[in-house]
Amino acid sequence: MDTIKIERKKTKLIAHRGLSGIERENTAAAFVAAGNRGYDGIETDIHHTADGKYILFHDNHTARLNETDLTIEKSKFDDLRAIRLYDHFNKKRGDLCLPTPEEYLRICRTYEKTAVLELKCRFQEQEIAEILKMVHNEYDLKQMVFISFLWENLLLVRKQEKKAHLQFLTSDAVDSLDLAAMRANRIGLDIYYPKLNRDHITQLHKQGIEVNCWTVDDKKDAARLIKWGVDYITTNILE
Repeated sequence: MDTIKIERKKTKLIAHRGLSGIERENTAAAFVAAGNRGYDGIETDIHHTADGKYILFHDNHTARLNETDLTIEKSKFDDLRAIRLYDHFNKKRGDLCLPTPEEYLRICRTYEKTAVLELKCRFQEQEIAEILKMVHNEYDLKQMVFISFLWENLLLVRKQEKKAHLQFLTSDAVDSLDLAAMRANRIGLDIYYPKLNRDHITQLHKQGIEVNCWTVDDKKDAARLIKWGVDYITTNILE
């Protein structure tokens, strides 16, 4: 199995949950697979746990990827860490566990990839401070992009790090977004790609708002978005 090659031009490619089209999403294996290829960045999802720690997983529950159904934010870190996930052949692998943020950041640092960290749940100000401390200890704020569907999360990051690179995740129409607030807080856009057209991208760029889009796995869709001048494409398999 291999990635699907595209002509990206100036558009940056972000590996969605790591190279999840080949390795199990949000695992060290997926992050390393992305690191060994031509991606500009590696995206993942961070949750807090019931005992005040942090772990990487997309869903709120673990059931989709293994036989254990735990609620991430209501479970202790050690119980979540003990889980072993299924690979794409539906086989449990001993190396496929839920990573820590530190492990992810070290992989991004090793392969010199931008770390795109989705703040998945609602975080408190102290939790944001702890996440930022991990970033400073393990990597470099200049190599980070923080994304979230929760506007409040992004504002907490901006409050603590004036130079942080932020993008607002949404599946809403561009015309419904508060672009003035995005400009005022220096927050870019990370949008579900069918919501975009050429005029939207032109409009956003004129206002100084960068455009990321998710999750693009078809070459024709990617070619169209690249032609329109989108800044980033988040993908499971395109390279």
